[in-house]
Amino acid sequence: MPQYFGQLHTTEPSWTTLGNVQAIEQSDRHLLCNCGDALVKISILGSNLIRVRVTPTGEFQKRRSWAVTQEDEQWPAVEFEVKEQADIIEITTQSLRLVLHKNPCRIECFDLAGNPFAEDINPSVGWRTGAIAGWKKIAADEHFYGFGERTGLLDQIATIRTNWACDALDYDVLTDNMYQAIPFFMALRPGLGYGIFFNTTFWSQFDLGVQEPGVWRMETQGDELDYYIIYGPEPAKILATYTQLTGRMSLPPKWSLGYHQCRWSYESQDIVRQLAKEFRQRQIPCDVIHFDIDYMNGYRVFTWNPKRFSEPKALIDDLKQDGFQAVTIVDPGVKYEPEADYPVFDEGLQKDYFVRKTNGQLFHGYVWPDKAVFPDFLRPEVRDWWGSWHKSLISMGVAGIWNDMNEPALDDRPFGDPGNKISFPLDAPQGPADEMSNHAETHNLYGLMMAQASFQAMQKLRPVERSFILTRSGYAGIQRWSAVWTGDNQSLWEHLEMSLAMLCNLGLSGVAFVGADIGGFAGNATAELFARWMQVGMLYPLMRGHSALSTARHEPWVFGDRTEKICREYIQLRYQLLPYIYTLFWEAATTGAPILRPLLYHFPSDRQTFNMADQVMLGASLLAAPIYRPGVEYRAVYLPEGCWYDWWTGEAFTGPTHILAHAPLERMPLYVRAGAIIPMAPVMQYVDEYPLTQLTIRVWIGIGEFTLYEDDGRSFEYKTGVFCTTHYRIYTQKEQTIVEIGAREGEFSPAEREMIVELVGVGEQRFVDDGSAKELVFG
Repeated sequence: MPQYFGQLHTTEPSWTTLGNVQAIEQSDRHLLCNCGDALVKISILGSNLIRVRVTPTGEFQKRRSWAVTQEDEQWPAVEFEVKEQADIIEITTQSLRLVLHKNPCRIECFDLAGNPFAEDINPSVGWRTGAIAGWKKIAADEHFYGFGERTGLLDQIATIRTNWACDALDYDVLTDNMYQAIPFFMALRPGLGYGIFFNTTFWSQFDLGVQEPGVWRMETQGDELDYYIIYGPEPAKILATYTQLTGRMSLPPKWSLGYHQCRWSYESQDIVRQLAKEFRQRQIPCDVIHFDIDYMNGYRVFTWNPKRFSEPKALIDDLKQDGFQAVTIVDPGVKYEPEADYPVFDEGLQKDYFVRKTNGQLFHGYVWPDKAVFPDFLRPEVRDWWGSWHKSLISMGVAGIWNDMNEPALDDRPFGDPGNKISFPLDAPQGPADEMSNHAETHNLYGLMMAQASFQAMQKLRPVERSFILTRSGYAGIQRWSAVWTGDNQSLWEHLEMSLAMLCNLGLSGVAFVGADIGGFAGNATAELFARWMQVGMLYPLMRGHSALSTARHEPWVFGDRTEKICREYIQLRYQLLPYIYTLFWEAATTGAPILRPLLYHFPSDRQTFNMADQVMLGASLLAAPIYRPGVEYRAVYLPEGCWYDWWTGEAFTGPTHILAHAPLERMPLYVRAGAIIPMAPVMQYVDEYPLTQLTIRVWIGIGEFTLYEDDGRSFEYKTGVFCTTHYRIYTQKEQTIVEIGAREGEFSPAEREMIVELVGVGEQRFVDDGSAKELVFG
């Protein structure tokens, strides 16, 4: 094994490194290695899941409840074999083999074919004042994905990625720190893949071969090195295990999959009413209108502006009558008003719920309401209290909460003055008495805990109907509580392109319900940019248009008739695809699979896909190749192995191949896998416009299968089994194509409807869908 360590950190303070294994204790699922003062604990939690902990002090930290959903001992017992030799110990499970070297202590993992991965270099771990780090080898042809929302390319090789949540205003392709801090990645190479979850909430960093080529490093300012190794070998298996570890999303309300319209701000109830009227008159589908900060009274959270929004309940009731749901922004900063009658501040102060400095002084910063204080969301009682204030919104009919500025984002002086972004003091105490910590350890958790407070509040206050939660900041496991958007992007072609890699990497980080602001938040989109962005936005799991205060309006109709028509057609296509997309959400909720996927997710051994972010897949069947440059009407498209059909023309292609796609402004290149089965609804203006009385199953010649998931789209009854699935299968037999429809399974019964099974390019068959099994023959 090469001695890399002597070449590392030559200009930095020296590291104390992990020495030889002096003694070993074995229990039912753990190996504890004594390395002098340091201890190394290896836990076998699953056949493909290994936890590694290293403490320099000989004492491990107590478990934190924040991201990992269960204790080591709560994992089902797993069979493994231990063999000890003079210099090594081998641990073999059904999926992998781990080799522990004793002199010095380091580990290597191998798949069952003997291929190494997650391989420590020598020395493997080092520590010094305020930091501990581990080093591993970058294998030949290895590529790195995930890390939360990351700008630039899809593959993060040869970058440094820091995990410290921040207000990433004006981010670009070179930005490191972002709103989300998710210390998880997957490393892939042909035939092999693994994931690493770095279980630290302190400032942490991955160096992926920058400081030392051929070596990747993980470093944290915490007291111990704690990480999980997840063997794949493919992305789907890695994500299934990672989301088993950190949690999975709940099914959102179906209306939240529709189109959302937002602006900072629709500044009065009259403007909101006119906005809703425009959507319905122009027959542009839309389900959600977002209320930005100007609905509040002086930016005081949980208030309504008495002049601009004098009748919020009547407004929201009328919106609901027209099929719109209301989502309101909620920021964490509470206006500091000791002399005023502001009960949110008064109550929080009286109960001592706001973050304080170590000297006991109330900490404050400046955000929209000017001087503000901040709840300590790490404390369960504070989350409950904060959640109870949501009733001021829910009682008006609000159905979703949009958490913003929760990195947290704040300045050292009033907004509008040249100021500096600041954070809470790193030594500020946070958390309950039995899990007390400080901001250095909990900074990255602030958005996560705020989202948890909102999620749990909405469940309590709206116990019959699902709610929508959206957050800007979060940590590993944020998918349990909230959808995520990529923050304040810009109306630039580069940001349209960049959104695809960012959303794909979020999906590969376990966060499936994701989106970017269509048209760009800051700046003025051109008609061409907006049309192209709406085409891409049709693919986003969260489809929201949003724009900033100082920009031109960005609704679909402001760009002229041609752009309006394009927007209408692609939003309509989104609504037609909702049965397919909703099934993908069910898949995400049950397996952790992303909804929007890079091609490498389904073709992990195809090197052509390794850094291909300008083409994406919506589920397993649809491949899109968006246009992301002005004036472009043709583009190269890569079609992986298999047969593919042009969505628009039906033309067939055999992959792997590159083709030149014609893409006039009205068309985004879109392709369908042979054997694809895509359920489609009629065009509707909003999700619940009427019961689904017709369902079209579009099928393309080939061999394939698909399971359609259905429930009522609103309630929590699906959690007690009130849902149904229907399995479809297509295959060819001699000169005929057979479409098999399995009997509907489950306790949910959809409304009576006509079923149209269309074999694209051949013909269709119609019948009343009564849930019984059928076999349809085309030929």
